[in-house]
Amino acid sequence: MPSTFRLPARIGAALSLLVTPGAAYAQAGDPQGSGPIVAALAWLQGTLLGTIATTVAVMAVAAVGFMMLTGRMNWRFGATVIVGVFILFGATTIVAGIQAAAG
Repeated sequence: MPSTFRLPARIGAALSLLVTPGAAYAQAGDPQGSGPIVAALAWLQGTLLGTIATTVAVMAVAAVGFMMLTGRMNWRFGATVIVGVFILFGATTIVAGIQAAAG
């Protein structure tokens, strides 16, 4: 394609993106009929981030830390467990940051 046609084509493509309707984008609400699925996922999120998970994570970090200090566990594996706990409880913040960076 000659260079004389590239600029108008790019301008036309940019203008077509500006006039696209807002309804063409992904909807923010839940799709119709997804109530039980959304409720199940909300329950799972509440379980994974709730009091039970916090208690289990505290016991796991304490046990792993004790095993690392007594030489019964490799430090790299122990650090992996602790980083996993941070990722589990920081998942909401991590996803919010990714969504904010994506636009």
